[in-house]
Amino acid sequence: MKQQRGVALITAILIMALITTLTFSLEWDNSLDLRRTYVSMYREEAIQAAIGAESWVLGILRQDLEDSETDHFGEIWASDIPPLPLEGDDIRGEVFGKIEDLQGRFNINNLIDRDGNVDESSLEQFKRLLFSLGIDVRFAGIAADWLDVDTEAGFPDGAEDSIYTGIVPPYRTANQILSSTSELAALEGMDKATMDLLLPHISALPGRTAINVNTATGPVLQSLDENITTADVERLLAERQEVGFADVTNTFSSLVTPDLLNQLEDTSDFFQLKVIVRVDTVRITYYSLLERGPRGDVTPILRSIGTT
Repeated sequence: MKQQRGVALITAILIMALITTLTFSLEWDNSLDLRRTYVSMYREEAIQAAIGAESWVLGILRQDLEDSETDHFGEIWASDIPPLPLEGDDIRGEVFGKIEDLQGRFNINNLIDRDGNVDESSLEQFKRLLFSLGIDVRFAGIAADWLDVDTEAGFPDGAEDSIYTGIVPPYRTANQILSSTSELAALEGMDKATMDLLLPHISALPGRTAINVNTATGPVLQSLDENITTADVERLLAERQEVGFADVTNTFSSLVTPDLLNQLEDTSDFFQLKVIVRVDTVRITYYSLLERGPRGDVTPILRSIGTT
């Protein structure tokens, strides 16, 4: 009898332990499901807030074209979007960001012409940009090979499929223009440190584009001609200040070749909006590539979202 009572007690203890474990497991799963629901809801709220900010920026860029004939750092679009609170039912957060003129950078897609062949003058300019940044200039030839239509490696600094198919895992060159500068991370020999140094000075815009010297970075200005010195760049930056150059032709005619002078502008068609939105513990970074037409219509042509 005692033995039977002992077995019954042990059985009861095991059943209670099992029930407790199952209850805890169900509560834990329910808590995770609830958290996932909230995170999904907060993320959707953050995306909607970012799209709202984008819509606001479209209006700013449209109005800017009506109010000004040039684009420079003294305009409203060039100011950072200050932190703005997000408030609603059980939702707290903020949104902030900035707009950048992508034509103040070197357009990687300028490395090839309309037929997909390497544009030698742009290749030389990219080499000068790399040199001014302290980056190995051989990446210019490697990048040109990545974009051009042929499969023959340029001499002496090219790299085509024969190189990339030997990497694990193997891949091939793009043989077309880039949609994002991040694609350069796939270049032979490219590392994160080099990418971080290069990215603020390059863009990947559809087709060939001119450079807006009013917003160009210092290294991009120096890349315009091999005879432009660091002192020249400092003088140019001081001259343009926040309102841009009074006369681009007069300023640069003695510094660059006539062919390159025709590729310099004081206006821009392409801008990038970067919006950071925080809702509760969810934080997203929203990127939007914006194209502004000659009549002021502004169109998002590429969007991407990162979440942390």
